[in-house]
Amino acid sequence: MRIAHIHVWDKTNKGDRGIVLAVQEQLRAVFPQAKISDFPVEVLKNFDQSVVKKINQTDLIIFGGGGIFYRYFLPFSQAAIEALTPPLVIYGVGYIREVGAPPLQKEDRESIQQLVSRAVLVGVRENYTKRFLVRNGSPAAKIKVIGDPALILQAAVPGVTGSRLKSGLKIGFNLNYSGWLGFGRWRQDILSAYRETAEFFQKKHHAQIYYLQHHPGELAIYPDLKIKNLKIIDLPPAAQKGFYGQLDLVIGMMLHVGVMAAGALTPEINVAYDIRNRNFARFIGCPELVVELSDLRRGQLLQRARQVLQEKEYYKKKFTQAQTRVAGRIAGFLEEIKTLT
Repeated sequence: MRIAHIHVWDKTNKGDRGIVLAVQEQLRAVFPQAKISDFPVEVLKNFDQSVVKKINQTDLIIFGGGGIFYRYFLPFSQAAIEALTPPLVIYGVGYIREVGAPPLQKEDRESIQQLVSRAVLVGVRENYTKRFLVRNGSPAAKIKVIGDPALILQAAVPGVTGSRLKSGLKIGFNLNYSGWLGFGRWRQDILSAYRETAEFFQKKHHAQIYYLQHHPGELAIYPDLKIKNLKIIDLPPAAQKGFYGQLDLVIGMMLHVGVMAAGALTPEINVAYDIRNRNFARFIGCPELVVELSDLRRGQLLQRARQVLQEKEYYKKKFTQAQTRVAGRIAGFLEEIKTLT
């Protein structure tokens, strides 16, 4: 069995890397002897006949998961899509639109629809992406909401300094400084809200605060938090998820900080710089776990953190239910993929 996996190629972004690992982990559960070849998503933007020829030598094409319906990767090439010959499966993908970003251009949306039309199976990670595709012409019956593959990525035990945590309250923070152009507008509100939250829990509960690095770009911003005794955690995705399982609360901006925390059954709050943050929270049945950028000045991050910590067991139960639901949907989707081979 030969599988071409077309995905985001950024190995420095823990979320993007975690999605790739999760998808391939799940594929190998049903195709244990498969040879999986990696191709960057750009192969569908910049048509290269020699690359397409390599893809066409495989038995199956997996496109995704992750935020591949994103202006940076669009429009896809009509020629590249039409040249693909093996069965094409869209696996756990999502639509990205950051706060302040313009809507996709007509040619971007049309290229997405062409890809969806070419696919024999389509699985998206939440309901908003399905609505986006249906609004732009895809048949609703074709689009299955299977969840985010990274939610059920197998966690590893973190084998580094910091894996043996002291007793007491442990909170992880994360910022998005990996290319979102709107950060500058909200910079002071974000940093102040994080600092206020850290100082409260450090003073009242002697909390240990960890910075959860998901992208090297964050090295340029986390020192501006000015949080005392801040410890940096930068592990491979599975180990990072394992570390999250030892925390009491995770507050992040990068989507997959929240996804991995929920997958580790750790209460999490997302600061919504993108529609996908809101939609993941809705998908797991916890829309209250999002704080809007416009609410940061009013102390909403600290208030929400205090509330969530008081209901830790409730959220662990909700996250367990979400994991079970996603695992079941992905298992069913994989069974459909097996019928293609």
